[in-house]
Amino acid sequence: MTAEIGTAIGDTIDGAAVERLLARARRDIDEGLLPSAQLALAINGEIAVEETFGAATPESRYCVFSSTKAFIASCCWILIQEGKLDVSKRVVDYIPEFGTNGKEVVTVEQVMLHQSGFPSAPLGPPDWETKAGRLEAFGKWRLQWEPGTISEYHPSSAHWVLAELIERLSGEDFRDFLEQRVTSPLGIPRVLGVTDDAPVMVPVPCGEPATADELEAVLGIRELPVTEVTTSAVAYLSRYEARAVGLPGGGGVMRARDLALFYQGLLHNSAGIWDPEVLSDGTGRVRSMLPDAWTGVPASRTLGLVTAGSDGLGSMRGFGKTTSARAFGHNGAFGQISWADPETGISFAYATDGLDEHILRQGRRGIALSSLANECAK
Repeated sequence: MTAEIGTAIGDTIDGAAVERLLARARRDIDEGLLPSAQLALAINGEIAVEETFGAATPESRYCVFSSTKAFIASCCWILIQEGKLDVSKRVVDYIPEFGTNGKEVVTVEQVMLHQSGFPSAPLGPPDWETKAGRLEAFGKWRLQWEPGTISEYHPSSAHWVLAELIERLSGEDFRDFLEQRVTSPLGIPRVLGVTDDAPVMVPVPCGEPATADELEAVLGIRELPVTEVTTSAVAYLSRYEARAVGLPGGGGVMRARDLALFYQGLLHNSAGIWDPEVLSDGTGRVRSMLPDAWTGVPASRTLGLVTAGSDGLGSMRGFGKTTSARAFGHNGAFGQISWADPETGISFAYATDGLDEHILRQGRRGIALSSLANECAK
């Protein structure tokens, strides 16, 4: 199969490089490692290449898990530019119900940088279905460490707080705010709180976990940390009741093309959604280089995103080996990829319903695909 490249952008995309990218993505499907996958490559505000592999169609949508976090951050940037949100303020200044058990010291910035100290704070069904249930959970949460001292990934808790901030400061449901102020102006369908009947791929576990020896050889640890990000937990997010809730830290449902176009929006801001200064800060100003709690890799986090960085550790942060230091994005659990590189103008998205339990193979796949994707720019 030969990739089709739009004539309007053919001069900016290397067809041979595209074929290498597609071949690498197709390999995992042909070898039975993943049931399906979908990718999209965009440049100059347009989709240049898109392809679906395996048991899916071009219109199939995927759960992109933590790639959703970038969408929530982009809503916060709007509130910042409107003067409604000051990230230096404490969360309790906006959400008084949050100020229990020592959490009254937590700032909004710390929440957006994964430095807020409650990475494992629980919130699930049925409590997450209502504002009252969510606020009750906030009141019960306790700090696990002093805010601002550690960088530890908050899979879902931090973004429930950000969703509540969006609602309080905008007066709108956070899912509706995202659609009305961000995705719709970019020509992207609703991605959070999705309740239509269009197909959504159901995530399924694949493969065997890496052995302790394999983990030690590559990561220097013999076991992975226990978190809420399990195959059963993320698979649940494809179910109708979970999709309707729209988990702000990981419940986004979309096609790869939607994800790639969102990042083109961040690159070019052609719809004028964000103030240029605020957008530049959100996509490019690194506010945290605290080492990750279990990998030791400096975070290189902006206000909601991750940058590749100039220290040669970009591949450890979810980017390829060919992306520039300025590349920014936010990947999702079990191999979902989403980023943009200002140097090449490329944005790339990859989604799969295969929950590859071998974290090292999953990581190698992501590095290879991202590296090949950025090489597609002429």
